[in-house]
Amino acid sequence: MGCQPPDTGRPVCSLYDRCQSLVRIAGNDVVLLASSAHDLQLSLDRFAAACEVAGMKISTSKSEAMVLNRKKVECLLRVKEEILPQVEEFKYLGVLFTGRPLFLPSPMVMSFGVRSSAIREELGVEPLLLRVERSQMRWLGHLVRMPPGRLPGEVFRACPSGRRPPGRPRTRWKDYVSRLAWERLGIPPDELEEVAGEREVWASLLRLLPP
Repeated sequence: MGCQPPDTGRPVCSLYDRCQSLVRIAGNDVVLLASSAHDLQLSLDRFAAACEVAGMKISTSKSEAMVLNRKKVECLLRVKEEILPQVEEFKYLGVLFTGRPLFLPSPMVMSFGVRSSAIREELGVEPLLLRVERSQMRWLGHLVRMPPGRLPGEVFRACPSGRRPPGRPRTRWKDYVSRLAWERLGIPPDELEEVAGEREVWASLLRLLPP
């Protein structure tokens, strides 16, 4: 995709508003989903038209089509006169996606590179790292409030005995999340469990977690 107009995210937002069930934004990529090749081609045409209005261009060299189905199904997607290659699998962020799902129906998937910063700003999509950190600290609140006898809570509070092997000790998850709460929320480690133990207070802090 070659373009750098000031409103890079607007065509994406426009298409997203019109067919939210079909467009998903992930990292630097856009994925179109549909239940048939015909519907996906229509979505692709609309997206390509919106990009063209903003002076952007779909990079066909970085775009692929995949059918999620137990049987082999042909899916010929076109961007103008170019046919996108159909693949059986592709790796994204270290995760391998294949065309033979276990439980999914049969949507078609097409992805191509788009700048993420303008898209996130335009659509109000929070960064992935922020969602991960919020999820980790939400789980911390669950652990702190767990009653005695629950295995996750017992493991969280456990202090292993005995001699450790030589060398630098491994960072415990408890140490990591304590440092995270101190850096992101300003809560000292010695006050963390007390604050996290208050369900409503903790939930309010996580909602206000800065990006």
